[in-house]
Amino acid sequence: MKQNLDSLRDEIQRYLETEGFVVFHGFSRSLESSSFIRWNTRLRPDYHGFLEVAQKVGAPIIVFYAAEFDTSLVDEALEDLEGADLPREEKRDYERRLREMRLYEGFTYEIELSFDHQGRTYVYKLATDWYDELNDIMDEIDSAVPEEEEDNPLGGYYFNN
Repeated sequence: MKQNLDSLRDEIQRYLETEGFVVFHGFSRSLESSSFIRWNTRLRPDYHGFLEVAQKVGAPIIVFYAAEFDTSLVDEALEDLEGADLPREEKRDYERRLREMRLYEGFTYEIELSFDHQGRTYVYKLATDWYDELNDIMDEIDSAVPEEEEDNPLGGYYFNN
């Protein structure tokens, strides 16, 4: 996967315009519904096939989402890393890898196209490898951060009717 999806984002926008698609610039929809079907971008990474399907089923609107990277996620992950229960060398490695990710500030890291048809949402989604790596690192850090115990105002005793 390319390190930056800017040129692909621009290409898709031009294609949508020239082909007469109605485009709604929205947010990512892949997490909003359990009834979505994801296009296999590993086998068929070209967006043309996805949009051809949308045309053939008469999809009235294509929802277009593109995300640019800002370093706030890196800052958050570095903050969480401080409290993570990880060996010193592993922390250093994560810290180094996270700091390297700052170089991608302003890059388009994710593109998503979607349309609705017969109660289902069809989604075409591409993300850069480095963004997938960042998500993996953040998941690993999250799992190593000890959970905070909730304060119980009743001191551990409760009355159950």
